[in-house]
Amino acid sequence: MKAVVYQGNGKIGIEERPRPVILDERDVILEVTLTTICSSDIHIKHGAVPKAVPGTILGHEFVGKVIETGNAVKKVKPGDRVSVNVETFCGECFFCKRGSVNNCTDKNGGWALGCRIDGGQAEYVRIPFADNGLTIIPDHVTDEQALFHGDILSTGYWAAKIGELNPADTVAVIGAGPTGLCTMLCARLYTPARIIAIDTDEYRLRLAKEKGLADLTLVPGKDKIEEEIRELTEGRGADTVFEVAGGDTTFEMAWQIARPGAIVVIVAMYEEPQILPLPDMYGKNLIFKTGGVDGSFCQEMMDLTACGKLDAGFLITHRCRLDQILEAYDVFEQKKDHVIKYAIKP
Repeated sequence: MKAVVYQGNGKIGIEERPRPVILDERDVILEVTLTTICSSDIHIKHGAVPKAVPGTILGHEFVGKVIETGNAVKKVKPGDRVSVNVETFCGECFFCKRGSVNNCTDKNGGWALGCRIDGGQAEYVRIPFADNGLTIIPDHVTDEQALFHGDILSTGYWAAKIGELNPADTVAVIGAGPTGLCTMLCARLYTPARIIAIDTDEYRLRLAKEKGLADLTLVPGKDKIEEEIRELTEGRGADTVFEVAGGDTTFEMAWQIARPGAIVVIVAMYEEPQILPLPDMYGKNLIFKTGGVDGSFCQEMMDLTACGKLDAGFLITHRCRLDQILEAYDVFEQKKDHVIKYAIKP
C-alpha cells in the first residue's frame, strides 16, 4: 500500500508499505477513506516533536471503514464507518480512569498514531484499543463532516470545556487557523456574549465572521488589541483567552488581554520555550490551563454533528488524492492559496 512516511531530518516521502495486520485482540484494521494534514505533522517533519519516530507513517486525523477486528473488539464490526481518535488509550490506567487519556501509560497510549506508531496517511491502518478510539459515523453524516472529530475538533471541544465558559462571557481566541476556528466553533456552544478572533491572516478572520464563529476580529500590528478588548469590557479584559497560535508574542498577548481572575487556555504547540513573567502579572490571579487534547468526548461531538449543532466540514478548502500529498504538504505548510484544511482520498 502507499503511505506517507516521516523519514527524519525534515523529510517526508511516499513509500510502499505492507498492509497492516492484527497484532492484538483489541486491534482493528481500517481502510482509510479520507485523511488530512495537521499542523502537528509539520512539527514532526521539522523535528519539533521529540517522541516522533523516523520511519513512522504519518497521519492522526482521518476516517475509515472497518475491514477486520480483533477477537476482543465489541464496539465496531466490519463495514462500519468510523472516525478515529487522535489518541490511543487503554482505558484502565490511572490517567485514563480520570479522563486524562492523553497521558495513558500504555506503551502505545496517548498521541501515538502518526507519531510513534503508523498512522492514517495511508491506504490502511491498524488502530490499537479500537473500542476506546473509534466512533461510529451515522449514515447521514459525511466523511468530510466527520474528518476532524478525532483531532482539531476534539481539541476545540476540549479547550472550550476546560475554559469554563459562561453565557455572558467575553472570549478571545488568538489564532484563526484550523484549530482556532474549531475552538471558536465549540466555544459558541456555550453562548458567550461575544467571541473575539485575533490573527494576522485577514482571510481567515473574514471566514470566522462569515461562519458566525466570531463577533469581532482584530489584527495585530493594525489594531491595538489590548486597548480595544478593554474598551469592550469596561476596562476589565477577556473572561477567557484561548491561545491557539503558538507565535513568538502570542503567549504574552494571551495573559495581557485577560482580565484579573480569567482563565487562559494554552492550546498551541510551541516550538520554543515560553517565559511566564510572574512579576509582571502579579495580582491578576490568572488561571493557566495547558496540555495536549484529551479526546474523551468524541461520541458527544458526533451526536452534536448528527443533530446539526456542530459541523467543521467548512474548514475543507482543498482536496486531492494520496499520491498528490507531497504537493499538498507544501501548500499547507506555506499557507498558499488561502488553504485551511485538505481532504485527501487514498
